[in-house]
Amino acid sequence: MKAFMRGLLARAYEDPRKMWNQKWKESAGFGCVTSPPSPPPPPEKGLENLTVADVLMIKDTDGAKVETWISCRTNDTVFDAVKNMAKHNIGSLVVLKPGDQQCIAGIVTERDYMKKIIGAGRSSKVTRVGEVMTDESKLVTVSTGTNIIKAMQLMSENQIRHVPVIDGKIVGMISMVDVVRAILDHQNGEVKRLNQFIKGDYY
Repeated sequence: MKAFMRGLLARAYEDPRKMWNQKWKESAGFGCVTSPPSPPPPPEKGLENLTVADVLMIKDTDGAKVETWISCRTNDTVFDAVKNMAKHNIGSLVVLKPGDQQCIAGIVTERDYMKKIIGAGRSSKVTRVGEVMTDESKLVTVSTGTNIIKAMQLMSENQIRHVPVIDGKIVGMISMVDVVRAILDHQNGEVKRLNQFIKGDYY
């Protein structure tokens, strides 16, 4: 996992425009061009400027669900919480305090279920979410303004796959998959743009 993250971080910081110089060198011998033409303009928004807000925006337009996070309550049973995860095909739930729509109490994950219920021989039907969740005081969180590379580093360093997005109150949830997808989509978009440039779509 750590090797994968190092490789992805290296790719994230790599400038796709280097591909332009390489492509020109490979094709220089096939024409009369003696010096490389001007390279394409830099990307409108580099990875250093992409934030968690951009990831949430992508999730909002996914069409899969309206919210970027699904919640439960501290007094819900773990059984109901796990059913909710299965229903929405997700691996974690934001845990809210009873009676409050946006006051986060913690987070509960499928890992909590496996370790603290199955592994401990407890019944999910009588155990409350508040007994097994990660409490808000121990949560690793990000804000909408957090850079996505920083968000990925936080998750990697703390060996977690989900982080709540807090701007004074809970506004969303992102996963490692969301962040990796955003980085790869950005890089692939840049490569596509450079290919169009090389083929003459830019002048």
